[in-house]
Amino acid sequence: MTSRSLPSPELVEVAPGAFAYVQPDGSWMVNNTGVVTGGDGGYVLVDTTSTEARNRALLAAVETVSDRAPRALVNTHHHGDHTFGNWLMPAGTPIIGHVTCREDALAAGLLAAQVLAGPDYGHIEVRPPDLTFTDSMTLHLAEREVQLIHVGPAHTRSDVLVWLPEQRTLFAGDLAFAGGQPFLAEGSVAGYPAALGVIRDLRPEVLVPGHGPVRRGDQVGELLDDMAEYVAFVDAVARDGHAAGRSPLEVATAARDNRFAAWQESERLVGNLHRAYSELDGNPLGAPLSLAVVWPDMVAFNGGPIGCFA
Repeated sequence: MTSRSLPSPELVEVAPGAFAYVQPDGSWMVNNTGVVTGGDGGYVLVDTTSTEARNRALLAAVETVSDRAPRALVNTHHHGDHTFGNWLMPAGTPIIGHVTCREDALAAGLLAAQVLAGPDYGHIEVRPPDLTFTDSMTLHLAEREVQLIHVGPAHTRSDVLVWLPEQRTLFAGDLAFAGGQPFLAEGSVAGYPAALGVIRDLRPEVLVPGHGPVRRGDQVGELLDDMAEYVAFVDAVARDGHAAGRSPLEVATAARDNRFAAWQESERLVGNLHRAYSELDGNPLGAPLSLAVVWPDMVAFNGGPIGCFA
């Protein structure tokens, strides 16, 4: 696949001692991560990234704000662009995630690198969370409190918010895409609005999305409004198409010209419709879908292989 030149990642301080590692342009497998430092010099890393080169660059950037050993790594969910660098963490570093994050990381393996096969991933390994929780968990970095809140299924079954209550700063993982369409095929169309509601109730002043630029102040509410309006659109289109007996691909094609079409990864609409159809059929929220069915429909909607420039 032809590569393209992307802007360099940037480590941005979003609150005192808390940093977002922002990777433009936020497309497939080009995600954001975070680092939260404590008064003792240790730090908690929020997610890793996709390729070996990107992960080594991330860890080098972290060394510019902390010269101490990591206290923990938190995975916001199981997708490879947030977990493929777990193996580079020093031995003995706890990797924390929701219990379903561990299950789904082990089940998926390195599949994402095979499906989105354009980049040079270098050496990657599956290293799932080894410390799991179900509802919530609190980490303490000296005087700093880091709250982990499970809100899935939404983007996936395992979505976890990383919340700094004193700084009102949120690492949202892929519950928020700034500039791209949310991807709910492995999560829940019905569950996503509830997850957004949890974020609204926290009233963050800074939100670090899983992909795209950081949002601050009024921009946070605007982004959440966009996400809510998008999922309402998916739900409405799915209900009409499902009742009419049309396939997700047919419905997505008919609705191609919509107000969200200019957002990145418009092919996600097809996957999201597959998820909505599963729920309309009465399946449990987050029930597995067949990638062998969903991904070819996304490729067909895209008009060819889906680009990945990680």
